[in-house]
Amino acid sequence: MSAHSLRYLPEGSTQKHNCSSLRLFVPMGVSPSVWLYSRADDSPPSSSSAFPPLAVSISSRLAVTLNSSPIAPGDSRSRWSSTHCSPSFLLSGCKQEVTRSPVELSTDGVRAEMGVKSGLHVWEVLWSPNQRGSHAVIGISRQSCPLRAPGYDVLIGRDPQSWGWELKTNQLWHAGQSLDLYPGKRRRFHPEAVEDVRTMSSTSSHKKMAQTLLPIPERVLLVLDADAGTLGFVVDGSFLGEAFKDLPRGVELFPAVSSVRGGASIRLRYLNGATRDPPALMALCGLSIRQYLGQKRQNEMDKLPLPPRLQHYLLSNQ
Repeated sequence: MSAHSLRYLPEGSTQKHNCSSLRLFVPMGVSPSVWLYSRADDSPPSSSSAFPPLAVSISSRLAVTLNSSPIAPGDSRSRWSSTHCSPSFLLSGCKQEVTRSPVELSTDGVRAEMGVKSGLHVWEVLWSPNQRGSHAVIGISRQSCPLRAPGYDVLIGRDPQSWGWELKTNQLWHAGQSLDLYPGKRRRFHPEAVEDVRTMSSTSSHKKMAQTLLPIPERVLLVLDADAGTLGFVVDGSFLGEAFKDLPRGVELFPAVSSVRGGASIRLRYLNGATRDPPALMALCGLSIRQYLGQKRQNEMDKLPLPPRLQHYLLSNQ
């Protein structure tokens, strides 16, 4: 089975951490469906997630990137910007977390301190569902994207300079237009039903909509391929496909979020990246070995009939 046909299964539950002791979810290995779970507690994948059936096939380039050890926590690409940030957001000392002040009738955004112009990149966003409220949006923006607006509304995706995924309604936004639902492998419904959710009506169309909406968990991976001009997301270990295509090439793009909820805390972590070049043969071989071993036998790599140097490589890249 090639790495191009790998799919993701759920990972363990998420936990919040401070700047000095951040425990991250690290891709541990791949089975026939590519299992990702926490290195810290080796939690088995959840069997109740709705996202694995919605997963799409991924390239070997993305599979290797997600299966590689993450960049050190202090990387500058893991920081929110103190300049390109609504004054309603307060930054932590390490700049990896922002917290929105309880400001009324305001929609506020923040983008990352550093953007990218090329390559494949993966960021982790931690945002508790209990701290989202309405109009919680994650996505990417160009440098000139506005980061504050009056009232309560979608901000990332409101103008041509940003692209956003509204977590509550599962809608994709760009240039002020609702483009589609994401992920897309499910029953569609009329725009009026979306409005019913926003107004919290008790009509039957609201009930049908509520049954179809997917609750997005705390941890979401943002996958930006600046070379291909695409943006997608990984949820519960499942890559849900391309949310946006035809993104501008050769311009700096930044992870960004917007919120209307007072007290909302949002963490950012740059996990890994890759150049346009194909994955190295050694990385592909490591991927195949982990696939063969499966999740439950990852700790038995030292028993393989391999030279110590290769065993060390496999163990160090878990």
